[in-house]
Amino acid sequence: MATARTIPSLRWWIGGLLFASTVINYIDRQTLSLLAPYLKLQYHWTNSDYANIAIAFRVAYSIGQTGFGRLMDRVGTRRGLTLTVIWYSAISMLTSLASGFYSFATFRFLLGAGESANWPAAAKAVSEWFPKRERALATALFDSGSSIGGAVAPFIVLWIYFRWGWSPAFMVPGALGFLWLIAWRWLYYPPEQHSRISQAELEMILADKLDSSAPRQGLREVPQEVPQEDKPRPRWRDLLRLPQTWGTIIAKTFTDPVFFFITEWFPIYLVAKGIELKSGLIAVWIPFVAADLGSFFAGGVSGYLIKRGWSLGAARKAPIIYGGIGMTLLIPTILTTNLYVIALLFAVVTFTYAGFTTMANVLPSDLFGSESVASVSGLSGTGAGIGTIVAFKLIGYFSDARQAAGTHSFDPIVILAGLVPLVGMVLVLLLVRNTEATNQGLVRRI
Repeated sequence: MATARTIPSLRWWIGGLLFASTVINYIDRQTLSLLAPYLKLQYHWTNSDYANIAIAFRVAYSIGQTGFGRLMDRVGTRRGLTLTVIWYSAISMLTSLASGFYSFATFRFLLGAGESANWPAAAKAVSEWFPKRERALATALFDSGSSIGGAVAPFIVLWIYFRWGWSPAFMVPGALGFLWLIAWRWLYYPPEQHSRISQAELEMILADKLDSSAPRQGLREVPQEVPQEDKPRPRWRDLLRLPQTWGTIIAKTFTDPVFFFITEWFPIYLVAKGIELKSGLIAVWIPFVAADLGSFFAGGVSGYLIKRGWSLGAARKAPIIYGGIGMTLLIPTILTTNLYVIALLFAVVTFTYAGFTTMANVLPSDLFGSESVASVSGLSGTGAGIGTIVAFKLIGYFSDARQAAGTHSFDPIVILAGLVPLVGMVLVLLLVRNTEATNQGLVRRI
């Protein structure tokens, strides 16, 4: 029987699939925010109404991050992500049938439930396929899909909207997920089971997992040496006793709501600043491109610092530090209505945010074994979701209450958004460190 031809650097092809999944995920979710200024007029929504629709997505997304994170640890990445991509792609297409506030809120809730699985699944896949020196860059690769998705979404969604209306603008992006599934089902298997992985790549991956001096020859024939998914999984309450878990949760909770403010409110924010959305399209996509560059920059910097002899913890914390500081540059945007200045400042913010969140996404695989990675990643996603729900409720209320302030209606929101990540940075530095739990083997040394 012929042996399947190996694929060189197969792990990076896997990383490319995770990137593509994230791009599609973000195109689907960006559709509503891009159409919001027009749907608000058509359906007579206030900012609070739109906030509640966005919150419906976030409620399901928050619950789903933890629930699906646990599911991924139980059923595996391949099967788990297959089911959830089918789910959210179908819901995205069905949103074209919405007819008002309640139906939009229902579809967004269902979309959020399905899309919540992407980050826990991708984090788990990275922990399965990449050694620790490459995890930051691999995480940056899949996480950059959110920026690319956000950057290309205006050109896809608004182009369709201005020609055929809002219903096709939901249906067409939703179909992309089904195309992605063909490649996913063909290519993705755990490295120990993959017929197209080279012996050298398999040995490199397993050597990092085993972290021992065990003989490297014949690894395909000795699966008893490979960490298995049937290892006992720590309970949530056991994980929540660890300061490292809380550091991971805070890293997402204190930063992601700011980015989601940009992704889901930026078109409305620009209109409030007196900027026409068509002419302000450059300001919509430039911050996303900056975030994409920031993800790769942070991943590359962290990997470089490890090669230069920095400890894993120090190499991860460097982007967290410049991320927390850089995001304070949101605050000066309250002083201007110049489109290009706003775009520049938001670009710096998203560039530095990307460094912070890339490290937040890689921390679970740095700190925890494969049996807990998706669970911890899901907990951090739930924390981010709860923070985003609170933020969106406040954004809707204060922006409506301050409409008389004109171009300054979002000022208190923007100031708070610039300060919260700085606080999060300090807390992460205090919590993510080697402790007695590290010495006991409950978490990995960092």
